[in-house]
Amino acid sequence: MDRRKSLKSIVLGSVATGLLANGCKPENGEALPLKEVAHEPVKWRTEYENEELAQIKQEGSFFNEYQKETMIVLCDMILPESQQFKGASDADVVDFIDFMVRDNDSEGIQTTLQGGLMWLDHEANNKFGTSFKAASDAQRKTILDDIAYYDPEVSERDRPFEVNFFSMVRNLTLTGFYTSKIGIEELGYKGNMPNVWDGVPQDVLDQHGVSYEPEWLAKCVDQNKRNVIAEWDKEGNLIT
Repeated sequence: MDRRKSLKSIVLGSVATGLLANGCKPENGEALPLKEVAHEPVKWRTEYENEELAQIKQEGSFFNEYQKETMIVLCDMILPESQQFKGASDADVVDFIDFMVRDNDSEGIQTTLQGGLMWLDHEANNKFGTSFKAASDAQRKTILDDIAYYDPEVSERDRPFEVNFFSMVRNLTLTGFYTSKIGIEELGYKGNMPNVWDGVPQDVLDQHGVSYEPEWLAKCVDQNKRNVIAEWDKEGNLIT
């Protein structure tokens, strides 16, 4: 199984676990607005939900400009673009993460993300004399290889902070990408699709010793009438 298929398996198996989050404005740095198209009111949400989304959007961005640029680099390292597939930036994954972490901080996710970004820069400076986002791909990979493969036998509370930070960002990146339009298209998921129902199969009917009445079969399982809206008389008898 190639790397991309492995990532698909991870997200399909644990997409819900990546939905971590909350939000407030960063104390330092200029707040950046999210894209105007990201959270417009939609008819399938309740009025309360649309109001909550609008309020979160008005609060600006959780990440300041520098943090956002670093997050973009990190997410693209986790899910890079290739000739065949789109990458994290194509799905605006960082905007998704920004929105999620402003919406709910029940697990202290904001602190973890900010602290993790600081750790990346500290590590890059110690090893290469530069920031994480300014480092080369090879240098960034060296840093990430040290924190990307946690021991499943070690509980999360006993793992190093930076390991849990990377695991969180990886979950959020995959969740953000594979719940986006291009991510869903890549998975080939089409949702519920209309089909043709020809009634219970004959072998099943025979097994239970039952059959359709010809009159009802003609009315209910005639595909030539599939677009005809059913009508009943006043006594409740099916007319069409």
